[in-house]
Amino acid sequence: MNFVFVSPHFPKTYWNFCERLVRNGVNVLGIGDADYNSIPEELKNCLTEYYRVGSLASYDDMVRAVGYFTFKYGKIDWLESNNEFWLEMDAQLRTDFNITTGAQNDFISRIKFKSRMKESYRKAGVPVARHHMVSTLEAAEAFIREVGYPVIVKPDNGCGAEATYKLKNAADLKAFYADLPQARYIMEEFIDGTIVSFDGVAGSDCVPLFYTSNYFPTPIMDIVNTNGDLAYWTQKEVPEALRKVGFATIKAFGAKSRFFHCEFFQLNKGKKGLGKKGDYVALEVNMRPAGGYTPDMINFANSVDCYQIWADMVCFDEVRNVDLVGEKHFCVYAGRRDGKVYRHSHEEILEKYGAVMKMCDRIPDALALDMGNQMYMATVDTPEEREAFIQFVHELA
Repeated sequence: MNFVFVSPHFPKTYWNFCERLVRNGVNVLGIGDADYNSIPEELKNCLTEYYRVGSLASYDDMVRAVGYFTFKYGKIDWLESNNEFWLEMDAQLRTDFNITTGAQNDFISRIKFKSRMKESYRKAGVPVARHHMVSTLEAAEAFIREVGYPVIVKPDNGCGAEATYKLKNAADLKAFYADLPQARYIMEEFIDGTIVSFDGVAGSDCVPLFYTSNYFPTPIMDIVNTNGDLAYWTQKEVPEALRKVGFATIKAFGAKSRFFHCEFFQLNKGKKGLGKKGDYVALEVNMRPAGGYTPDMINFANSVDCYQIWADMVCFDEVRNVDLVGEKHFCVYAGRRDGKVYRHSHEEILEKYGAVMKMCDRIPDALALDMGNQMYMATVDTPEEREAFIQFVHELA
């Protein structure tokens, strides 16, 4: 099997995907924009060949790279980046090179445009927020008379909380329209809920082979817009109600043979037309692993190897090389931002939590807006330990 992995060097732990494929006997070929000498040694050791392009966003560069690999190694069986930024490029390359194992162009529009996601969520029986495609100020005012303030505005095709705003009143609305973005925007009614995700790997029948959940106590949008400190965690267990809506969502989207990260609001209070307190309402889907080092958090929380689970899906359409019944923990992420003065030093954090610390690292600039500049990741077993860890890392001087 010839597998082309796009951008295997970023995030830096993604070399694990390539290494697990090699374990399964796959010929792994890498395309990236980094100099070969700068990529991790672990990645070099598992790539048969690496092709450097001037830009991963250049379709001409990417076509030449895939064409070169096809000429040298024969037909490409799989092509994937597992990265939000390159999903559309991945799909276009698969379509043009007749690589039928992954998402084609017709699938991408359903998962990249937030307005289109609502169709599949409805098919899954999951309530969705009312929305309006941003056009004129008058049309927005009419929509807000129906749903009330606040409203959320965000790019219809965007990554995470990028350029997402909460408009709280008429002054905010007019300010938004005074400097209206060029990109196509969607406006939604505000949902008072906590963001919970359903994450895992789906097989070719659109049924999860493995699943877990992440919990985000503060919306990423608020973290970005207030320069706040991010904390979130992989849950020890997936609530049954979330499992049900998660399975229905994967089936409705037709998400086959891929990683998934589906986001929901869990209502903090009941709302007419959406549900009662505790019910799940659609937010958006990301048909790739959750961002940053979340795959590693999934591993630590569930005592599994999700990189191997994914590689087994690619090769066998089932999990063969991972025991899915392991010890469960909370795996907690707490990030800090440069320029803030915290009460506890880096050394104090390591001294207190070193025994349960799983990762401790600087965050690449490309991810820092959401995740902070310095991260700490630990496993704990109780909600009280979880909250104490977050407070210790985040407490300001």
